[in-house]
Amino acid sequence: MDGLFEMGASASRGGSLSHSDHAAAPLAVRMRPRTLEELVGQSSLKASGSPLHQVVEGGQSLSLLLWGPPGTGKTTIASIVSGSTDRRFVEVSAVSAGVKEVRAAIDAARAELVATGKETVLFVDEVHRFSKAQQDALLPGVENRWVTLVAATTENPFFSVISPLLSRSLLLRLESLTDDDIRGVLRRALADERGLGGSVSITEEALDHLVRLAGGDARRSLTYLEAAAGAATEGEIGLEAAERAVDQAAVRYDRQGDQHYDVVSAFIKSVRGSDADAALHYLARMIEAGEDPRFIARRLMILASEDIGLADSTALQTAVAAAQTVQLIGMPEAQLTLAHATIALAVAPKSNAVTNAIFAARADVAAGKIGNVPPHLRDAHYEGAKKIGHGKAYKYAHDEPFGIATQQYAPDAVAEAEYYQPTTHGAEAGVKERWERVRKIVRGQDG
Repeated sequence: MDGLFEMGASASRGGSLSHSDHAAAPLAVRMRPRTLEELVGQSSLKASGSPLHQVVEGGQSLSLLLWGPPGTGKTTIASIVSGSTDRRFVEVSAVSAGVKEVRAAIDAARAELVATGKETVLFVDEVHRFSKAQQDALLPGVENRWVTLVAATTENPFFSVISPLLSRSLLLRLESLTDDDIRGVLRRALADERGLGGSVSITEEALDHLVRLAGGDARRSLTYLEAAAGAATEGEIGLEAAERAVDQAAVRYDRQGDQHYDVVSAFIKSVRGSDADAALHYLARMIEAGEDPRFIARRLMILASEDIGLADSTALQTAVAAAQTVQLIGMPEAQLTLAHATIALAVAPKSNAVTNAIFAARADVAAGKIGNVPPHLRDAHYEGAKKIGHGKAYKYAHDEPFGIATQQYAPDAVAEAEYYQPTTHGAEAGVKERWERVRKIVRGQDG
């Protein structure tokens, strides 16, 4: 039936030879973990007593909603749930299946349960691609426990999955795999008989290159390794073979070393210097090297206030929106958002007046220039406060001309301080003109 794929439990466990562990199968399929212990990363999900552990080891019929980036083990977990409890494993393609196929899969699972008592794990990959009607079709099977649903998504389920399905499923968040996790996956595949069985070795340079290109995706890393092994000479995968196989040059970039700090420093300084072309070059180097896109987005948010400020207040909005988008959609699509934000911030007018203002204010506080809060500004809401002068003679700004009251706000120690010194760059020129007028009115200097 179109859109459906059924596999026996023995194949899930690797107990018998099947298409999933045959030598002709892709390396990523052959190396798919068969138990929770073999699953890489996700330590909190695998912990003894965790919900996932209870489902796998205890055989509980709980429906799971797996949310995480590609290649973190969502399909693998579904297979483990099926294989560990000797259940049928049926996969529904969210790309090609319709409501008819979903209902057929659930009806078949119900019939199997009634006839033999055998339960079915129904795996729906990319469940966010299902329409509301398709997701609704899953509900009877989940509610009546005719199937153990394992649905996977790379998108935020609170936006992409209907509430009834979300409330009836246990949501498990999978984290991106670390470089060490990916390195372990590759080393195991090189040695394991299911993988390359020690037929080839790999240099550290080539291994590092594959790890960077994988970007935390175990499936991608194994695909690259298989291609590199085919291009290896004399039984060793060198850097040249890895580059040739993946058709991508190695980027000299260590996410924990000097290159990391040098490149991100050049990136920030290029944006600050309004060179959008140079900034895009360094952004591309970070993306190609597998830098965490969330790290890049965080740096842009910092820069929006540090180097642009009120010269263009929309820069911060753009940077925050970019960070949220990166979190919601992930790579590779998020590269467009990062490029958008990078160019917008690079071409924006620049001002470090906000940065200088807070640093100057903190310097005074650190130097002991603190002083008492003026009495008319102190809290006057509690009984007896006015008897000791709190709030007395306070001028309510909205009752004053232009909504600005002439009165002292700062403590005596810094009453004449002028921390914020706006520039004439971009929108801050208008802020400067208004602020200078307002400051004089507040301080009684407008006459």
